[in-house]
Amino acid sequence: MLTLLKLLKDGRFHSGQDLGVALGVSRSAVWKQLQHLEAELGLSIHKVRGRGYQLAAPLTLLDSADIKAQATVCDWPILILDSVDSTNAEALRAVERGQTAPFLVLAERQTAGRGRRGRKWASPFAENIYYSLVLRIEGGMRQLEGLSLVVGLAVMQTLRALGVSGAGLKWPNDVLVGQKKIAGVLLELVGDPADVCHVVLGVGINVNMQMTDEVDQQWTSMRLETGKVFDRNHLVAELGVMLRAYLNRHQQGGFSAIHAEWEHGHIWQGRAVSLIAGVNRIDGEVLGIDSRGALRLKVDGVEKVFSGGELSLRLRDDS
Repeated sequence: MLTLLKLLKDGRFHSGQDLGVALGVSRSAVWKQLQHLEAELGLSIHKVRGRGYQLAAPLTLLDSADIKAQATVCDWPILILDSVDSTNAEALRAVERGQTAPFLVLAERQTAGRGRRGRKWASPFAENIYYSLVLRIEGGMRQLEGLSLVVGLAVMQTLRALGVSGAGLKWPNDVLVGQKKIAGVLLELVGDPADVCHVVLGVGINVNMQMTDEVDQQWTSMRLETGKVFDRNHLVAELGVMLRAYLNRHQQGGFSAIHAEWEHGHIWQGRAVSLIAGVNRIDGEVLGIDSRGALRLKVDGVEKVFSGGELSLRLRDDS
């Protein structure tokens, strides 16, 4: 089925006979595969008698050689999957199989993509970026302090460099444009964080997606913000270069070396917010973050510090 898709990806018309010859199957078999493409991948295919079949829009698939040619400083191996439950889950399985880090897992689509707090991450075929970079961490907890914020900062700067000028950070792991989410970060760890461990830097970016009914919050995409269709291979390459630079800064100077830059990109600085922790709600004003990446809030006139993977920050109605 994906072989057929690669024949159609140029966006031109192809006759059923030519497709059948290329695939070594009958025209009726081609028709069945086309129906599967539409049903399983959500693709729109034009069918015109006398002309053949055409994708509604040309398709550029992820290509490791193309990515590496554009990001020569990123020499980690790249695994690209047509479909996977979750790139983070596949990355963790690869660690269990003994894959040597660093390495990168990408997918054209996810069938069970997830964000923080178990939320579903919309993952249509060949429209967005589903990205999981695996690192081996030695030297204890200091190497992990503020790491998810560092990744978010690299994502934000990549989006800005490619024309999404309004991209900003929301503590702890989201990138927004205004109040709409455009990207998210999910870190997962295996091993002993006090000694040697592996961490998966999971990144999801809405790139060319224009519609979906799978998202339960406000969202946007690079295409919606700029009106342009983006080459996802170029985006992956640019993100890799940016991420490597920020990871090097973090490794050399700790999160304190990046602290001020992260706060400068935080679009909720000084805003009235509610911090949700399970059934508990804490109202306060965002003062910033501390040297480890924890959130600083002014609550009833007193500064308090909060951290943890199950916390959710929301703007208050009166903000």
